[in-house]
Amino acid sequence: MSRRSAGLVGVWAETQRQQQRQMEAEARQRREEARQVRAYQRLAAQGHREFRQAEARRRTEEIEAQVVSLQGLLVAGCQTPVFRASSLMRPEEIAPFDPGPLAWPVRMPDQSQYQAQGGWTASRRAQAQAEARAHFERDWHAAQAAEAQRQQQLAAAQRDYERDAEAQRSEIRRHNAGIVEVTAGVRRGEPDSVIEYFSAALYSSTAWPEGFPRQVAAAFDPAARQLVLDWEMPTYDVVPEAKSVRYVPSQDQDKVTARPVTQRRALYREVLAQSMLLVLRQLFAADEYGILDSVALNGFVDAPDPATGRPSHIFLATVMAGRSGFTELHLEQVDPVSCLTDALRGQLATRPDQLSSVRPSRQPRDVGNHVVTHGGNEEPDLYDMDPIAFESLVAELFRAMGMQAVTTERSNDGGVDVDAMDPTPIRGGKIVVQVKRYRATVPPTAVRDLYGTVQDRGANKGVLVTTSAFGPGSHTFARGKPLELISGSELVDLLHRHGLRGRLGEGRRAAPTQTASSGPVTPPDDYNVLGMMWSGNVALDVCALVCRGSRVLSEEHFVFFNNPQTPDGSVRAVPAQAPDKAAIRVSFDALPQEADRFVLVAAVDPEVNPDADLSGFTEACIRLLDPARAELGRLDVSDGRCGETALVLGSFRHRPNGDWDFVLGGKGYPRGLEQLLQDYGIEVE
Repeated sequence: MSRRSAGLVGVWAETQRQQQRQMEAEARQRREEARQVRAYQRLAAQGHREFRQAEARRRTEEIEAQVVSLQGLLVAGCQTPVFRASSLMRPEEIAPFDPGPLAWPVRMPDQSQYQAQGGWTASRRAQAQAEARAHFERDWHAAQAAEAQRQQQLAAAQRDYERDAEAQRSEIRRHNAGIVEVTAGVRRGEPDSVIEYFSAALYSSTAWPEGFPRQVAAAFDPAARQLVLDWEMPTYDVVPEAKSVRYVPSQDQDKVTARPVTQRRALYREVLAQSMLLVLRQLFAADEYGILDSVALNGFVDAPDPATGRPSHIFLATVMAGRSGFTELHLEQVDPVSCLTDALRGQLATRPDQLSSVRPSRQPRDVGNHVVTHGGNEEPDLYDMDPIAFESLVAELFRAMGMQAVTTERSNDGGVDVDAMDPTPIRGGKIVVQVKRYRATVPPTAVRDLYGTVQDRGANKGVLVTTSAFGPGSHTFARGKPLELISGSELVDLLHRHGLRGRLGEGRRAAPTQTASSGPVTPPDDYNVLGMMWSGNVALDVCALVCRGSRVLSEEHFVFFNNPQTPDGSVRAVPAQAPDKAAIRVSFDALPQEADRFVLVAAVDPEVNPDADLSGFTEACIRLLDPARAELGRLDVSDGRCGETALVLGSFRHRPNGDWDFVLGGKGYPRGLEQLLQDYGIEVE
């Protein structure tokens, strides 16, 4: 009995000890987990603190590096290479011809690989041999054809390469010839050449830090052999407002120590003085032809005038330096402010941070008419551009879009202004570009000429770029052809999207010319004739409405048999010539400015066919004709329907880019023209 009791107690005690050990193990695990959490939190806090401290140090180092760069602007600039016109010359290095896969001849089949298969009898062996021979001959002829095609493609690619390479060489030669011409003009002391040359010297310099402005207005006085410039300076923001950054752990935030105002102002004056000296150094060093005796330099910033609030040039520094005195200076060792104000007797604003200005002794406008401005934010007017410069701008746009593009020789361009190559697989290829710097609408003949050039040159696409717009005739002809028409507004949008600049100096629609007696007059060749043809014997009246939206401008802008033309003569009913049964003449550019739709309608003539409807109005189309009645294209319209006596054929709609597109109609009216006109705001009595 006692042994059994001891056994039960032992079992109970062992169970209790196991439970105790388990509880202790779980407690140890919880303590370990808590310890790990605390350790992780300490590491995380330490890591966060170290990261924030490192970030604060990095920001401080960046600020200090920026200050060091500003303080050493002049010394670093004096170590940059001196400008020479020869640095602008381009080598005639053209990438060698790369035929790609076309370089590899098609592999010809090996007859030994075409053995007869099977054949237990003589007749079957003969048949198997004949099949093997036929298989070989078929593959051999296919390989021969493929090889011939490869050689043709290779020859065509070689011709395209040689043509493109020659175009690139021609552009390089033209560029180099321009450089030679400018340098020759500099030697002769021609003001335009002198200004262009020294402006290039300033713009090509690598001495200026990123973000420094480069805007200059310049003039050259040949008699005094003096170059006069207004050069834009960096604003006060160029000097960092902060001096250092320190992380405060207790607040978990950065504390920025501000740079003392006196220190910041002093550094800004030093930057202005260094910039002035550096410009003078670059100009005199670039004068390898000895054309300059002196330079009058004015440094300005673009800012609101403190007195008027209007944007203006505020001059913060000015100096007139002679060559002999300036070249004797050791710029790497001077104090910039003292050198500018004492040695060169220039002026420097005492409080440039507050835009206190100085008075320039001489400005470019004081010299005469030879003033050229570069840089700044003004958009060049595409209408006033030199034609060659405009073509170069278009070529630059195509290059900015990822294509290869060069302008062509004007004497032998074959109607092509820019040759482009789109390297994109499948949809890419050779592109011919024509450039039309027009104010009036581009005539459809130009689009037809471009299509002929595309076919003659074997190009994949033709692009016509203009400063104006295209009429319906051009769009109708281009539809379904490898042609792309870029209007003036679309061109400006593309330039801006690809980092280039340009604007159109006039509104989107050219104004019609005026005469004293007859009002607006449309240029004689600037109109289209819309011929109407259809099958069936039903007699119809074809009418036109000049609208804004779905409302006609006035009753006088509804052209029909009792009102044959609009007040301004931009729309007229004219006699039809076979095969047309009706005709309307319209000058889209001369339509009223507020008009955005030109609607064509047809209605049964109730006097000729009082009981007819439009069920006999089938196979109808509008023929778009030029002034000589040559067909430019056809616009299909809907057939008439039983029970309807009037029908909207379609409307030409004015788009934001200045073009007019045709939109198919089709709405019918059972109560004839009266019901149709009511929809357009005309009350018929």
